[in-house]
Amino acid sequence: MSSPNPIFPSPADLENELSQSLPGMRSVRWLAETTSTNADLLEMARTTTTTLARPWLEGAHLQTAGRGRSGRTWHNREGANLMFSCAFDIFVAPRFLPVLSPLAGVVAVEALRRHISPAHQHRLSMKWPNDVLWDQAKLAGILAEITRSGTSRQSPDHHVLIIGIGLNLNDARSLSQSLDRAIADWREVGLADEQAADVTPGQLVKSIVSAWQQVFNEVTRNGFDDFPARYQAVDGLIGRHVNVIHDGRLVGSGIAQGVNETGQLRVLGPDGENTLAVGEISIRLRA
Repeated sequence: MSSPNPIFPSPADLENELSQSLPGMRSVRWLAETTSTNADLLEMARTTTTTLARPWLEGAHLQTAGRGRSGRTWHNREGANLMFSCAFDIFVAPRFLPVLSPLAGVVAVEALRRHISPAHQHRLSMKWPNDVLWDQAKLAGILAEITRSGTSRQSPDHHVLIIGIGLNLNDARSLSQSLDRAIADWREVGLADEQAADVTPGQLVKSIVSAWQQVFNEVTRNGFDDFPARYQAVDGLIGRHVNVIHDGRLVGSGIAQGVNETGQLRVLGPDGENTLAVGEISIRLRA
């Protein structure tokens, strides 16, 4: 079996590899260090004057001010995490913007599952709205942000979507201890699955970025009708009792029922079904 913890390439080598393997990206950068790849692309999107200048990819070996959902800090260490962001031009009605965050998570799970043998693919799943799980422990987190496109906006439905992902390559044990919750890493996946052990960091990036680019082109043309079924195929909460926490308070509990066509989580409680919008709400498995 190959090593489940491949050597991390240099920023220049990774940038060169991705530039060649992702010809559809109009800008590919991989830095040794930056504050936040999402923040960098947001600034680029807001200041560019080029019409339909995207898609863009930026990654970094280290982010000194990386952000997660709800303003949380991304915990990262050089070589231990795969961290990158993409920017896409997307044309959707405003009411469908909340779908983009969980859709990004679904597509990331689908892409990563292709690197795992069929017998173990079910162990990789998603927790709403977009956490990637391995055996119910967090393997990756995603932050999706929407902005306008500087002076080059094409129509009222034209938005720029910035998606950032932080995927743990190793160091899960120390993260689990420091964060006091279950964290997974790709090294664990590789130890459990020989096919996953052979995957390089560059291949992981290419798979996720290519899948994102494809799906955001598709929804611009075809809409989101197949999203609930697609979500269900990777849903790590379906049928489970969950507690809903918002601002540190328990605001509801019930059985997770998947999502609707606008990306809201459906929870069946004592008073019937409720829907939860994407935001600062987190879901915790009920003990």
